[in-house]
Amino acid sequence: MTPLFSIITVCYNAADDLARTIASVDSQTFTQFEHLVIDGASSDNTPRVLSDASSERRIIVSEPDNGIYDAMNKGLGKASGQYLIFLNAGDVFHDDSTLQTYADCIAQHSSPGIVYGQTILVDSGNNVVGERHLRAPEHLTYNSFAEGMLVCHQAMAVLRRIAPLYDTKYRFSADYDWCVKCLQHSRHNVYTGKVMCNYLSEGLTTANRRASLIERFRIMSHYYGFVPTVLRHFKFVIRFLNYNSNKEKQR
Repeated sequence: MTPLFSIITVCYNAADDLARTIASVDSQTFTQFEHLVIDGASSDNTPRVLSDASSERRIIVSEPDNGIYDAMNKGLGKASGQYLIFLNAGDVFHDDSTLQTYADCIAQHSSPGIVYGQTILVDSGNNVVGERHLRAPEHLTYNSFAEGMLVCHQAMAVLRRIAPLYDTKYRFSADYDWCVKCLQHSRHNVYTGKVMCNYLSEGLTTANRRASLIERFRIMSHYYGFVPTVLRHFKFVIRFLNYNSNKEKQR
């Protein structure tokens, strides 16, 4: 039977983070899925974690790659599910019924292109750090991403037949580019109204924040125009300052 979901996890030397992600996948009450783990030939305890997590629903690839987006493309190439969910090492589903929520939304609509929800930020102990400074909108369109990455990459299920490969010329923000391309080809997007992902806030993009923002600016300019993107960034600065100010007030 073709699985409804292909959950793709990429990792490299992240044994502890990977173990949490695998536990989250295996705890799902909805089980019509395959889990592809694409490991970049880790030299830590990752091989032991993968050996202990052997399952008929888990496909494991361990070989050198050319970075995170090359690994994601390998996962895309091996996926057979109707919908794709990227859940990288350290990221976890919000609760045990997250896949069921996705499945229910898909069943209630006619092959939506994207099903999505909210995200919360967590640390390596899965302790809540806070909300993203951007919230997923109730109505998502291609133009929504002109305002930034409103939906976290890990909080969406994308119809596999509309999903392109990642553009590996981008080192830090190919996920933003990929999401925009998916939105270009999606005729109908469905909002779950729920938190779907606990996102580890210590990932590659966070560690390379400045380079990621520069790449994202280039991508935004390509899709939405240079001048409109420049003007929007003045608003982004104000939005970010207000977000930080509200965080300080809540402490």
